[in-house]
Amino acid sequence: MTDSADWEKTGPTWKRHADLVAAQSWPEGCLYVVATPIGNLGDLSLRAWEALRRCDAIAAEDTRTTRALLEAWGVATPLLAAHRHNEREAAETVIRRLSRGERIALVSDAGAPAVSDPGARVVREVQAAGYRVVPLPGPSAVVAALMASGATGDEDPGFAFAGFMPSKAQARRKWLERWLAWPVPVVIFETPHRLRAALRDLAAAGPARRVTVARELSKRFEEIRTLPAGEALVWLDEDAHREQGEFVLVVHADERVDAPGEALSPEQCRVMEVLLEDLSVRDAARIGARITGLARDRLYAWALARETS
Repeated sequence: MTDSADWEKTGPTWKRHADLVAAQSWPEGCLYVVATPIGNLGDLSLRAWEALRRCDAIAAEDTRTTRALLEAWGVATPLLAAHRHNEREAAETVIRRLSRGERIALVSDAGAPAVSDPGARVVREVQAAGYRVVPLPGPSAVVAALMASGATGDEDPGFAFAGFMPSKAQARRKWLERWLAWPVPVVIFETPHRLRAALRDLAAAGPARRVTVARELSKRFEEIRTLPAGEALVWLDEDAHREQGEFVLVVHADERVDAPGEALSPEQCRVMEVLLEDLSVRDAARIGARITGLARDRLYAWALARETS
């Protein structure tokens, strides 16, 4: 436990850093897009704190949620609503205030605004109006889950962020078929009441495919487990609490998929290249599977890798 003697040693250091951040450039007539904690209030950065207290107003996805954060950090900046149902009006309000030289912060309920959260329209319209947008990086459930999964690395840093799965079963299975064909790890958000169905469909799509289940990231009951998709439901059933909270799933890249240049024979490559001249990736994979006898998913992944290489 930190006592008063510890604070006497570290307090001046924090004060010095806070003063250095405050002395940085904080231009007026600027939109500050601020990442906020995804659970642990201690993850708010000094720069984010300075922006939130320095700005003339904070455009928030949910003013009640943001007010709790501001109270915890002793910030009294006024709030205005900027959620997915009023983004056009919120953008107009923000631009009007920027025209008066005000500083406005944009936040979502947790994590990075405009990334699977409201705010992108505000950012686009502010930029179109000719005003500066400054991102203040910080907590991210996507990056936190990847950090704990081991699914990426410096040699293979690619990943795909797919957001939330569709709620209906048939749409979810088609969605998974499309996303899991990518030859990179796929990061997915999921809700507690749909987690079981999502893990069941992941297991059906590929029981040996490794998946990292990250629950309640940065919070008190954080739990992170990596295991084959076919074992995920068994793990879930071992503890009733595991279906509670907020979830990020990292589906690791399919280790059975070969590198794009080695996956197909020269003749199979030529077939796919001809098909791709006139067809979409999906249609080329479907027809190519009939011609070559290879699995459609394998051809789909090869074609995607070719398109992005």
